Amino acid sequence: MKYILTGSIGNISKPLAQQLVAAGHDVTIISSNADRQSDIENLGATAAIGSVLDAEFLAHVFTGADAVYLMVPPNFTVTDWPAYQREVADAFLRAVKTSGINNIVQLSSIGAHVGHSAGPIDEVGNLERKLEAIGGLNVVALRPSYFYTNLYTTTDMIKHAGIIGSNMGDSSAEIILTHPADIADVAAKVLLDLDFKGQNVKYISSDIRTFAEVAAVIGNAIGKPDLPWVNFTDEQALEGAKQAGLHETFAEGFTQMGKSFREGLLQTDYLERNEKPQGKVKLEDFAKEFALAFQAN
Repeated sequence: MKYILTGSIGNISKPLAQQLVAAGHDVTIISSNADRQSDIENLGATAAIGSVLDAEFLAHVFTGADAVYLMVPPNFTVTDWPAYQREVADAFLRAVKTSGINNIVQLSSIGAHVGHSAGPIDEVGNLERKLEAIGGLNVVALRPSYFYTNLYTTTDMIKHAGIIGSNMGDSSAEIILTHPADIADVAAKVLLDLDFKGQNVKYISSDIRTFAEVAAVIGNAIGKPDLPWVNFTDEQALEGAKQAGLHETFAEGFTQMGKSFREGLLQTDYLERNEKPQGKVKLEDFAKEFALAFQAN
């Protein structure tokens, strides 16, 4: 099989590529950074260096492949994050139509079913719906829950204020969590099986814990057993994001996403489908990774 992966060699695409290569398949990884070419080739994959905003480049790479993994890569240099997401999505859609590729695994998100008021999740949900509108495609939209790795952004807060928190909910609220390695495992299985037809949604989660448990487990791992979880107001969250250096559209988007988590909007479809965590990486496992990064920071 020939697979095309977007996302360069990030936290999901790299382990995904490793699994596909280990299974004996032809893997091409798209990256905008030419410096990544040797790292990609060292994985046993082919590097396609170019921009995900270039539909002609993407169509050329997609042509002749058995399946493509699509994700909108983060780009914190842009000033209008939603507009950038839409531009990438439009390039993907044009490339899909031009190339004739018909097996697609898309990295979407929990909350994609809503279509509004979910910050950066809104546009990946829109990409889901636009892919569904193209006739003849076989698509699996992967909907992971809140990434453990987002908790790395609380490092400075913990070190300087002695607290951990967000505007996503109070200490008793539950958050559904996912590790990138578990996402890669599911994506690899879907791509290797390649037995999906039509439009499909697949939720991915690793654990479900209260925010109080998140604070306790992280706190114990870093030697701060009394670390409290603080539920910020939306105004505090927005101001904190701006002070951290995020452009306004990023700060507003993440604040809006947190508000929608707090109000129960984003996790409803997962819960109504009676989904359960299937990932291997539990909160205690991630806390060890967090502790190493915390000590190194």
